[in-house]
Amino acid sequence: MSEFKGGVFLIDKPAGLSSFGIVRRVKKLLGIKKVGHAGTLDPFATGLLIVCGGRPATKMISSFMDGEKEYLATLYLGRRTTTLDPEGDIVDERDVPHLNEKEIEQCLSHFRGDLMQRPPSYSAVKYKGKPLYHYARKGITIEKEPRPVTIYELERCGERGAVGPIHPLLKLRVVCSKGTYIRTLADDIGTKLGCGAYLQELRRTRSGVFSVQQAIRGDDLLEPSEYERVMAGMMSVEDVQKLLQ
Repeated sequence: MSEFKGGVFLIDKPAGLSSFGIVRRVKKLLGIKKVGHAGTLDPFATGLLIVCGGRPATKMISSFMDGEKEYLATLYLGRRTTTLDPEGDIVDERDVPHLNEKEIEQCLSHFRGDLMQRPPSYSAVKYKGKPLYHYARKGITIEKEPRPVTIYELERCGERGAVGPIHPLLKLRVVCSKGTYIRTLADDIGTKLGCGAYLQELRRTRSGVFSVQQAIRGDDLLEPSEYERVMAGMMSVEDVQKLLQ
């Protein structure tokens, strides 16, 4: 372990664990301090987390974060929460209308392309040196200026057909630019549909050239006996640089 210089690990983060929790596991497994990730996932979310170990790898974090992202998102229609996801309190409930495929597609068409998106109150975006969630937890709402993002692809996935009171879930595949908040997109779609929505589930399947199909299970990082297998899945800095060219 002492000979480790640097490398990139693709981790499939499980639900219930923070991105920093994954980083701590990698630090412990590798026995090094210089470890970081390229783009956080909320604790309830799952999927691809790019973890860089060692200084040569952590220097590349910003280049990883610039790539487009792909997500699978499940929206729960008829409810809004304080955090726009399942970790918050329900603040509004409305009846879900019967929505056919055409009506859903008409709604989604409004969110493809270039958008101006306001960061959610519960986010790590800074205001006066502190993240917005610092203020939100104290009941203080700070509204940041909307930022430009791009939704390259937005389509239904999984079970199709009508959505309504009995089937309030809407599953989507999203390909977007960096800086896009899927929670905010879910909330905006719910508003457009007239019933509100929150992001119930989220899975990141791709970030730039990296896919979750290449990833190591995050749960495997718990076992010291998994060291060799985790190292076998590591990508060298040189190999990653070639992929990014």
